[in-house]
Amino acid sequence: MINQMKTFIQVADNGSFSKASEKLFISPTAVIKQINLLESAVGVPLLYRTNHGIQLSDAGKSFYKDVKEILYSTEAAVLRARKTVQDNKHVIRVGSSLLNPCKVLLDIWNGIREQYPQFIIKIVPFDDKSDAPDKTYLNLGKHFDILVAPKVIVNWKGPFQVLKLGEYRLSFAVSIRHHLAHKKELSLNDLHGEQLLIVKRGNSGLIDVVRDFITEQHPEIHIVDAGQHYSIDVFNRCEQGNEVLLTLDAWDSIHPALITIPSDMNFACPYGLLYPLNPSSAVSEFIEIFKAAKFEAFTFHKY
Repeated sequence: MINQMKTFIQVADNGSFSKASEKLFISPTAVIKQINLLESAVGVPLLYRTNHGIQLSDAGKSFYKDVKEILYSTEAAVLRARKTVQDNKHVIRVGSSLLNPCKVLLDIWNGIREQYPQFIIKIVPFDDKSDAPDKTYLNLGKHFDILVAPKVIVNWKGPFQVLKLGEYRLSFAVSIRHHLAHKKELSLNDLHGEQLLIVKRGNSGLIDVVRDFITEQHPEIHIVDAGQHYSIDVFNRCEQGNEVLLTLDAWDSIHPALITIPSDMNFACPYGLLYPLNPSSAVSEFIEIFKAAKFEAFTFHKY
């Protein structure tokens, strides 16, 4: 009936069905139909036609005054309700980069977000620093609140907390021109005689374990230091040098000229949410939501 009341006010203020229809962007026929329905619901005539246009009946004059107050109160109630929701909104800033993509978080969140309308996700892009990626984590709580990161980057050691979500699969990346590019899976035997790029020892315990395993079990593979940290430069080097790069399946779209091929190695890299040691109440609540949903939602990327 609210729409019928609004139509009634327009007709009374303009003294014309056609003028009211212009204001309401509906046809005069639709205006007349709404007025007829309203009068039927009220039970008395509210309008009558004269040579000077549409006039209010005595009942219509009384109804007009009350409807004005009802519509005003209704609009005020709507505004208060919307303001309450807006005031309770929690904006969670999620950092995202090529090496720290936030897609896995968004995939999970999109499945449960309707249960938590108070949260708004804001993506904050940043560049991966090849010289000191650990500085990125110093921005937690400053430039962004949460970061999805794999453990191969600085061992998850720093002034932050971690909520493990799952595991990425260790893979190999090769140029689209490489003779192994057609493979659906690569074993370490396939890499005998190849140059294998691996980041330098000391920044990732997992990568160091993999390096030692390959060195001991497959000395036919020539391990080459790819730099101190994973960075875009490392992926460029792999493509330009036609070498093989130890990588993660989550990084399969970093370089358009590289193909990421699954490995048969029995190694996996944990990934999770990194957040400040002293998070805000909104971030703490957000993390608790993920902890509660973890065993139901975090079933992919498990190897």
